Amino acid sequence: MRRLPLIVLALVLAAAGAGGRPVLLVLGDSLSAGYGLAPGQGWVDLLGRRLAERGYPHRVVNASVSGETSGGGLERLPALLARHRPAVVVVELGGNDGLRGLGLERTRANLAAVVRRARAAGARVLLVGMRLPPNYGPLYTRRFAALYREIARDEGVPLVPFLLEGVALAPGMMQADGIHPTAAAQPRLLDNVWPHLEPLLR
Repeated sequence: MRRLPLIVLALVLAAAGAGGRPVLLVLGDSLSAGYGLAPGQGWVDLLGRRLAERGYPHRVVNASVSGETSGGGLERLPALLARHRPAVVVVELGGNDGLRGLGLERTRANLAAVVRRARAAGARVLLVGMRLPPNYGPLYTRRFAALYREIARDEGVPLVPFLLEGVALAPGMMQADGIHPTAAAQPRLLDNVWPHLEPLLR
C-alpha cells in the first residue's frame, strides 16, 4: 500500500509533460507541416526557437498533417487534447477544404467545433485565416475568407487574418506548385502569426 502514493506521483508527473512545461499545440495542414521543406525549416520549427530565445517556457507540439481538412482536424483533436493538455492551440485549417470546393457551412461548423473543444479543454486558441486563389470565383473566395473572421468574432478568439500575407504573391516566396511557401518565406509566416500569438503566452 505504501507504493500507491509513488504511483500516483508518477502519473501526475507524466500527465504534466516534459518538465511540466506548457504545451503549444499547432493543429494545421501542409502549410504548418513544412511541406517541401527540409526538417527544421518550417515556421512552426522557427516558432519553437523564438519561444526559447525569448524566454517562454512553452514546448511546441506540431500536430499538422499535409492534406488535412477541417473535418480531419476535428476528428484528431480529442486525442491530441487528452495526450498533450495544451495551454495554447493554434488552428491552421480549412485551406484544403477550400481547394477541394467543400461546402463552406461544413467548414465553418468544423472550425467552430475545433475552437470550442480546445477552449473547453482549458486552452487559449488562435485561429489562422486563409484565402483562396481567384480562379475559385469571387463569391466563393469572398465567403471563404469571411468565414474565419466570422468564427473569430462569434467564438471570441484572436485571428491571424491571412497566414500568407506578403508571401503568396511575392517573387521567390512560393514553391513551384504555387500553393506552398519556400524556406525563405517561413520567417515571414512566423512574423504574421507572432503578434496575435504572443499575448496568449502571457
